Amino acid sequence: MMIGERLRNLRAEKKMSQNEIQNRTGLLRCYISRVENGHTVPSVETLEKMARALEVPLYQLFYEGEVPPAVRAIPVISRDADDWGRTGKWAAFLERLRVLLSKMDEADRQLLLFMIVRMARRARGEKAGNEAA
Repeated sequence: MMIGERLRNLRAEKKMSQNEIQNRTGLLRCYISRVENGHTVPSVETLEKMARALEVPLYQLFYEGEVPPAVRAIPVISRDADDWGRTGKWAAFLERLRVLLSKMDEADRQLLLFMIVRMARRARGEKAGNEAA
């Protein structure tokens, strides 16, 4: 399902008009229409605004189920396995990433991990039906 179609369905379920979404988000009704009809791809910030306006968690814009999908645990890598990320610019990058991730709530971290897994699978050419996450 396309994101615009999902937004339109959620809005209809909540019995809200595009004008109500416009009033809650500050986005123009014509822009909301373009997103819902698949003519425009919204930014993550815009999706956050729309999720708040629809009073749903952000993951529901990407997932049709009632609860978020289960997220696989990240395997622990032995300290002896590799030195990548222990020193230099990658160590600084990973430390900054750790700090930023610690500021996110658990639901947002799980959503981020879910999206990363989907993007990685797409990059490897796996089909959407092979989602055994």
